[in-house]
Amino acid sequence: HHEKHTEHGAVVRDAIIGFADGLTVPFALTAGLSSIGSSKLVIIGGLAELFAGSISMGLGAYLAALTEKKHYEVEEERERREVEEMPEAEEEEIYEIFQPYGVKRETVRGVVEELKEDKESWVRFMMQFELNLVKPKVSRLYISALVMGLSYLLGGLIPMIPYFAIPNVTKALFVSIGITVVMLLSFGYVKAIVTGTTRKAAVWSAFQTLAVGVLAAAASYGIVRGIDKA
Repeated sequence: HHEKHTEHGAVVRDAIIGFADGLTVPFALTAGLSSIGSSKLVIIGGLAELFAGSISMGLGAYLAALTEKKHYEVEEERERREVEEMPEAEEEEIYEIFQPYGVKRETVRGVVEELKEDKESWVRFMMQFELNLVKPKVSRLYISALVMGLSYLLGGLIPMIPYFAIPNVTKALFVSIGITVVMLLSFGYVKAIVTGTTRKAAVWSAFQTLAVGVLAAAASYGIVRGIDKA
């Protein structure tokens, strides 16, 4: 159950990060490019960033998951070596794990004896309860990359839709802003609720998410417009 909960949490985290960046970065870029006045340029530039960003986010998530897997393997090997070479010290650590919960030493002794019968179980126990590490599945690498990349792609497509449907770039920009504002507020609120915060904190999170997106877009618009006028 703990492993499934951990994996589910990691997938949700990847989706949140990917979607949040997807909403913000392409929106800021397309808003900036719209100041030049060409819908075609906005679409080409936006799509180029969107696909490059999606691939980059996916690869980044893959490498992060790979690093997590390597870290687990290094710690597991060290723990296995300690169980082989320093069993008395490792036994004492089991007692220390239960000590904060008020479990008597005599009660824990049965657990210690059981674990000593199977050293792989002993190592796994120490990894989870001493180091708070759960062995990541190989599939986690690919799931993380896929979720992060696709969520970025989905988030980034939303603010770009008006530029495909509306020929006038200024009108498309205003529609894009309207859609993105609603999405940023909704996403910020839902993100906070999913992570278990109160409704009041969720409302604050929604406005924080909106502020980041609007500031990024405004800065991008101003910079591109300034360069274009120079």
